[in-house]
Amino acid sequence: MAIGIAAKKAGISRQSLQYYLMVGLLEPSEITATGRRLFSEKGVERIKLIRKLNESGYPLRAIRELFLEGRSDL
Repeated sequence: MAIGIAAKKAGISRQSLQYYLMVGLLEPSEITATGRRLFSEKGVERIKLIRKLNESGYPLRAIRELFLEGRSDL
Protein backbone atom coordinates (compact mmCIF):
# COMPACT_ATOMS: atom_id res chain seq x y z
CA MET A 1 0.00 0.00 0.00
CA ALA A 2 1.11 3.56 -0.63
CA ILE A 3 2.59 5.77 2.09
CA GLY A 4 -0.60 7.80 2.60
CA ILE A 5 -2.76 4.72 3.01
CA ALA A 6 -0.27 3.06 5.36
CA ALA A 7 -0.12 6.22 7.49
CA LYS A 8 -3.90 6.44 7.68
CA LYS A 9 -4.25 2.74 8.64
CA ALA A 10 -1.61 3.19 11.36
CA GLY A 11 -3.26 6.33 12.74
CA ILE A 12 -0.41 8.76 12.05
CA SER A 13 0.20 11.58 9.62
CA ARG A 14 1.98 11.07 6.34
CA GLN A 15 4.68 13.46 7.57
CA SER A 16 5.24 11.34 10.68
CA LEU A 17 5.64 8.23 8.55
CA GLN A 18 8.11 10.04 6.32
CA TYR A 19 10.03 11.08 9.43
CA TYR A 20 10.10 7.47 10.70
CA LEU A 21 11.60 6.49 7.35
CA MET A 22 14.16 9.29 7.49
CA VAL A 23 15.43 8.38 10.96
CA GLY A 24 15.62 4.66 10.16
CA LEU A 25 12.74 3.33 12.26
CA LEU A 26 11.35 1.37 9.33
CA GLU A 27 11.82 0.67 5.67
CA PRO A 28 9.26 0.21 2.92
CA SER A 29 8.49 -3.39 1.98
CA GLU A 30 8.91 -2.47 -1.67
CA ILE A 31 10.13 0.42 -3.79
CA THR A 32 8.67 0.55 -7.28
CA ALA A 33 10.64 1.32 -10.42
CA THR A 34 9.28 4.87 -10.23
CA GLY A 35 10.48 5.27 -6.63
CA ARG A 36 7.14 4.90 -4.83
CA ARG A 37 7.52 3.41 -1.36
CA LEU A 38 5.02 0.68 -0.57
CA PHE A 39 4.20 -0.89 2.79
CA SER A 40 2.84 -4.29 3.82
CA GLU A 41 0.44 -5.04 6.66
CA LYS A 42 3.47 -6.04 8.75
CA GLY A 43 4.91 -2.58 8.10
CA VAL A 44 1.68 -0.97 9.27
CA GLU A 45 1.82 -3.05 12.47
CA ARG A 46 5.39 -1.84 13.06
CA ILE A 47 4.25 1.76 12.58
CA LYS A 48 1.50 1.22 15.16
CA LEU A 49 4.05 -0.23 17.58
CA ILE A 50 6.36 2.76 17.07
CA ARG A 51 3.46 5.13 17.72
CA LYS A 52 2.39 3.29 20.90
CA LEU A 53 5.92 3.18 22.28
CA ASN A 54 6.43 6.85 21.51
CA GLU A 55 3.11 7.82 23.11
CA SER A 56 4.07 5.86 26.24
CA GLY A 57 7.21 7.93 26.68
CA TYR A 58 9.93 6.24 24.65
CA PRO A 59 11.87 8.69 22.49
CA LEU A 60 12.20 7.71 18.84
CA ARG A 61 15.97 7.26 19.26
CA ALA A 62 15.40 4.64 21.99
CA ILE A 63 12.80 2.86 19.85
CA ARG A 64 15.25 2.70 16.96
CA GLU A 65 17.91 1.24 19.25
CA LEU A 66 15.47 -1.42 20.47
CA PHE A 67 14.81 -2.46 16.88
CA LEU A 68 18.51 -2.47 16.03
CA GLU A 69 19.23 -4.67 19.03
CA GLY A 70 16.67 -7.18 17.80
CA ARG A 71 14.26 -6.81 20.69
CA SER A 72 11.35 -6.65 18.26
CA ASP A 73 10.65 -8.88 15.28
CA LEU A 74 8.31 -6.33 13.71
